[in-house]
Amino acid sequence: MNRTIGYAPAMAVEQQADFILKTYAHLFGAISGFVFIEYYLFTTGYAEAIARTLLGVSWLLVLGGFILVASLASRAAHSAKSASTQYMALAAFVTAEAIIFVPLLYVAESYAPGTIENAAVVTLLAFVALTAVVFVTRKNFSFLRPFMMWGGMLALGMIVFSVLFGSSLGLWFSAAMVVYAGGAVLYDTSKILHEFRPGQHVAASLQLFASIALLFWYILLLFMGDD
Repeated sequence: MNRTIGYAPAMAVEQQADFILKTYAHLFGAISGFVFIEYYLFTTGYAEAIARTLLGVSWLLVLGGFILVASLASRAAHSAKSASTQYMALAAFVTAEAIIFVPLLYVAESYAPGTIENAAVVTLLAFVALTAVVFVTRKNFSFLRPFMMWGGMLALGMIVFSVLFGSSLGLWFSAAMVVYAGGAVLYDTSKILHEFRPGQHVAASLQLFASIALLFWYILLLFMGDD
């Protein structure tokens, strides 16, 4: 049975509408939690200590730890039957994102004032535009799956290479990653519309939050590169 809003019976329409509402409510909660953690860390002075610590260790260790947390959180959110476990996974991922963002935000705030706000606005506009594309066209972007998988592996490999050999990836890489992150938002939003089932709103919000955070990260790097 086709479960999309355009063709589904009334009950399926209500069910999907409720799922979408819950997903974006949880996404808003995740973003709000991220902002609150960053605000707390920067206003209390903890951000500087975290930034200096993370900038002083191998970025591969930080990246490896983050990937591990992201993988475990995503798996828990997708497979856990307990609502509390799903929420714990979402909270853990948001916290991990907030911590790994600290060095970048600290450098941006210290040496390129105003770029954080500008990058946040551009990220929001891009997210709204990409979301509109999916919901207006009703297109299924599942064909992006191979691109997201192989593109992500290639990007990770290039990041590891740059860390090991101390080379800079440059603005072109940030620009390419903005395109990749935009594709991830399209893909995740399409999954929300066509693939996720009722009850998976926590997992859906976690996946979409991760893509938005990636988009914000590289848009911010582009802004910083311009200064």
